[in-house]
Amino acid sequence: MTRRYFAAPGEGAAFASAGIPIHDGNGEQTGGDPIRVLIVEDHRVVAEGLAALINHQGDMKVVGEAGSVAECITAVAELEPDVVLLDFRLPDGTGAEAATAIREVRPHAKLIFLTREDTDAARFAAVQSGASAFIHKSKAGRVLITPRTIATLIAKRRAIEAQFESLTPREKEVLQLMAEGLSSRSVAAKMGISYTTVRTHIRSLGSKLGVHSKLEAIVKARELGLIS
Repeated sequence: MTRRYFAAPGEGAAFASAGIPIHDGNGEQTGGDPIRVLIVEDHRVVAEGLAALINHQGDMKVVGEAGSVAECITAVAELEPDVVLLDFRLPDGTGAEAATAIREVRPHAKLIFLTREDTDAARFAAVQSGASAFIHKSKAGRVLITPRTIATLIAKRRAIEAQFESLTPREKEVLQLMAEGLSSRSVAAKMGISYTTVRTHIRSLGSKLGVHSKLEAIVKARELGLIS
């Protein structure tokens, strides 16, 4: 049975390079059973729009919809989809978490992330989950996860992780406490050190991480899951 996927104009070569066959775009049945698609999206209007678009393809069929990670896992087990279109942010978790569970239930299903997030952290989560594509909602485009993308993301993450490894235990503790919402003076009281020492730690971690503010440092650490 031939498996085909739809692509926007001009994206055929990129999809092929990612190992995904391309739909010819004419909406005609190509023979064999239609591709079974499960939509995991908690916004009803978006889910309905996606279903209408996919069902318009002659060789694709939406077999179900889910609005949470829990519903997704149940639906994958019951409906056995060939493709799961996953929203990156769901009410009870992330698409990455859902993808891990999907791999256990249906390891050969293709995973495609649908998201508003355009960050390396989101793309890396998709890579780790084994996603075939990363579709950005607001840009109405597709960012393919190609071998080159994977290599670039891994190199970037390793470089950032090395920066965090260069922090002293005290600097890491200061960063974690700031991420929890404590002011510099509150951090000093919590750690039993002087305010001046806290400021010194903040300047040092800023220099090591290549950031210019406490907020930048916290955002950078959280995006990679290096602090809670």
